[in-house]
Amino acid sequence: MATSRTIIIAGAGIGGLTAALALARRGFRAVVLDQAERLEETGAGIQLSPNATRILGQLGVTDRLRPLATAPTAIRVQRAHNGSQIVRIPLSDCEETYGSPYWVMHRGDLQAALIAACREQPDISLELGARVETFATHSNGVTVKAMRGQSAVDAQGVGLVGADGIWSMVRTGIEGVTPPKFTKRVAWRALVPADMAPPQMREPEITLWLGRKGHIAHYPVQSGRAINVVAIAADTWTDTGWSTDSAPSEVMAKFPAGKWSRHVRDLLGIPDRWLKWALAERPQPRRWSQDQITLLGDAAHPMLPFLAQGAAMAIEDAFVLANRLSENPDNLPQAMRVYENDRRARTAKVQRAARSNGKIYQYSGLDGAARDFVMATLGGTRIRNRYDWIYNWRVDAAEFTPGM
Repeated sequence: MATSRTIIIAGAGIGGLTAALALARRGFRAVVLDQAERLEETGAGIQLSPNATRILGQLGVTDRLRPLATAPTAIRVQRAHNGSQIVRIPLSDCEETYGSPYWVMHRGDLQAALIAACREQPDISLELGARVETFATHSNGVTVKAMRGQSAVDAQGVGLVGADGIWSMVRTGIEGVTPPKFTKRVAWRALVPADMAPPQMREPEITLWLGRKGHIAHYPVQSGRAINVVAIAADTWTDTGWSTDSAPSEVMAKFPAGKWSRHVRDLLGIPDRWLKWALAERPQPRRWSQDQITLLGDAAHPMLPFLAQGAAMAIEDAFVLANRLSENPDNLPQAMRVYENDRRARTAKVQRAARSNGKIYQYSGLDGAARDFVMATLGGTRIRNRYDWIYNWRVDAAEFTPGM
């Protein structure tokens, strides 16, 4: 593969794969390196708001996703102790209002669709089982050294994109070691077969249960065949893994009877396997870009999961980056700085909003009662309208034409 238009991408997650597709549509070649032997996500759902599905449509991916996605009719917010409704936030008119749908799906389905689209592009190379170790810039671009087992894999290109998550090695190479800070909260996730779930939990809705020092979200995935469940509570466990096994008894103990409705506890009691990860946050680096190297997604601006925008921001980053590089292909350092300037303020604002939601979700007592009153008084439509600035976002450059 020629290096004159080759961009190396570290990480084959949602952001990295989207970046590869967007770059290929702009005439670049992309080499994607990922340490995983197989690209798969276990037991994880994902929410794709209109700002994300709009870009996936422009990249020609939505036809693959539509049969696997659910368009939820609403976000239903409920009190943890008795299941009474606080507010219902409508979503059924998102496509009409924002020009693109709001979808929920299994993360693995999204990743599989992106992988399939990448493999159809002759200018995209996926190198799995290749762990990026070091990189260096020089007059001709960037050289990346990765290891596949005991064997070295060298890649050369004109630029490097770090799409390798919150523990990004590429970010460390730019700014040095500044480890993420744990939030003293842990998330547990599982998939429940829909036919085993209580009937009211099979509805095409996102349901959010708010309780003391914890909350639970669930929604259908895999065309309604399964229910994705995420339960978040205060905890001191701090391992860095994304897929550590957890006993069902550990989850049930975090959401005890009396404080949590039997209806949601019935749902929590179904899975015989849970995966957990410790939630961490990290401020944006002083700079995302250095020479011909830049960052995107959680490598640049890790998102707490309380606004469901982590994947969406990575998808936006990827699209904008491809545009900026295509506008100034002979000066990638300048193009990357423009990309960073485009994205920094918006992603920081989303980070703050997600952090704020995380605090509000865990209110209890008088604070919780005040929160519930304000949400009910505002009503679902007004609450959703507060996020128009997220959902209405459109890239300011020329759009791709699917199928190009």
